[in-house]
Amino acid sequence: MTADSSAAAQIREARTSLGIEFGSTRIKACLVGEDPSVVLAVGEFEWENQLIDGRWSYALDDVWAGLAAAYAALADDAETRYGLRPTTFGAIGVSAMMHGYLAFDANDELLVPFRTWRNTSTGPAAAELTAAFSVNIPLRWSIAHLHQAVIDAEPHVAAITTITTLAGYVHWKLTGERVLGVGDASGMFPIDDAARGYDSALVATYDRLVGDRAPWQLADLLPEVLPAGRPAGVLSTQGAALLDPSGVLAPGIPFCPPEGDAGTGMVATNSVAPRAGNVSAGTSIFAMVVLERPLAAVHEELDVVTTPAGDPVAMVHCNNGASELAAWVSIFRRFADAAGQPVTADAAYAALFTEALDGEADAGGILAYNQLAGEPIAGLDEGRPLVVRTNDSRFTLGNLMRAQLYGVFATLSLGMSVLDEEGVVLDRMFAHGGVFRTAGVAQRFLAAALGAPVSVAETASEGGAWGIAVLASFAASGGTQSLADYLQGHVFRGATFTVVEPYPDDVTGFASYLDRYRAGLAIERAAAASL
Repeated sequence: MTADSSAAAQIREARTSLGIEFGSTRIKACLVGEDPSVVLAVGEFEWENQLIDGRWSYALDDVWAGLAAAYAALADDAETRYGLRPTTFGAIGVSAMMHGYLAFDANDELLVPFRTWRNTSTGPAAAELTAAFSVNIPLRWSIAHLHQAVIDAEPHVAAITTITTLAGYVHWKLTGERVLGVGDASGMFPIDDAARGYDSALVATYDRLVGDRAPWQLADLLPEVLPAGRPAGVLSTQGAALLDPSGVLAPGIPFCPPEGDAGTGMVATNSVAPRAGNVSAGTSIFAMVVLERPLAAVHEELDVVTTPAGDPVAMVHCNNGASELAAWVSIFRRFADAAGQPVTADAAYAALFTEALDGEADAGGILAYNQLAGEPIAGLDEGRPLVVRTNDSRFTLGNLMRAQLYGVFATLSLGMSVLDEEGVVLDRMFAHGGVFRTAGVAQRFLAAALGAPVSVAETASEGGAWGIAVLASFAASGGTQSLADYLQGHVFRGATFTVVEPYPDDVTGFASYLDRYRAGLAIERAAAASL
């Protein structure tokens, strides 16, 4: 039997798992077979957030149009490769950007436009909750968004009956089940490590804090929490029509718990066991480090979330990742078009990243600030993308591109230094995301920024869509072993990783860059105040 006919049989007989992830710039669908490490088909749809009334948002109509388009592209890919369109799957999983705020009333109507993780208007709420809980509550957490609405006495607060995340919303509409994977839930409200559910003592603290300012109790608003491996409902008839408007896909397919992009990133890099960590680079960039013990202190640079299995994780989250870098690549692609020498996106990234390797170790004195949005770790309420140089900086293409890549990792490096102070030990650090598709470049500069070896797997660019497909496979297996054992034994046993050690010159050069970067943050604040 050929490889293609074997894959076709798996698709025909539903020995497959479908993962769908709503990223910040792409909705991606990924199909895996009996061996979850093998990707059978993919599909994607590009989308963008909008600034609505001063808040970052995505329209719910775009959620469903994008989901159907990404699924149709996957079905087309499967038909092209194997000669048939899927009619069913063994399991499905949904993942999306964590945090944010989707609030619904008793008629399941959205009360205010979706407020994403990118919004930084929740400062008073986050500060009050952090003080009340003695747990760091970041600006982007769902509870911070809810409490800011309470503080501001927004009219919709009295009508809320449900709040959820984007993954929770999509899962609910596809299955009818209002549930969340524990990893995604940990970005809504603090989790009790022992109970693997919301911290009931802090829920009670919150209800006392709100008092008579709202007619509800928090526990009634939050989705049910499920760890990885648990069944989480099945595809409804209405859900099948949303996912595949052509009507080919049959209802009744089991779902795994919906997860956040941080959790699927951990799965995609085999980073769910203590002393493992991963970096996910996209529109935002964040590091996840699985903890052996609780942190000794509360740090505003760190929030404690969980793996999809419910184990505690220290998260360093930066609102701004590779979007500004992508904008510069687009400029150079347009120049190539204008010059009559068009290049693909992959070719442009490869050429510009390779040029960065020829740049000076400290980027020649050039600074690149990638802040499109506010950046709490850097103390920035608003962002303004900037390239800054002195009159003696060496302004070359190599230095410019190295500065841009260093800029992607600079704020992350500031946050990771807090983990060093806590004495957190890492055995391995993995990385994934599209920025690592050009072999050895972004990976090398990340190693310099962290001062540690960085590993990238062959599946790195598939990212969270593949990670949630693996979680769906785990649920389909019955979840009879730990998630860490399942990943090690069934998914990564033959995986190939490329490991890059820090280059001494890069480490020294990045440290010099970061010193200038810190000093230049005042320029960012001035730009935000002036422009």
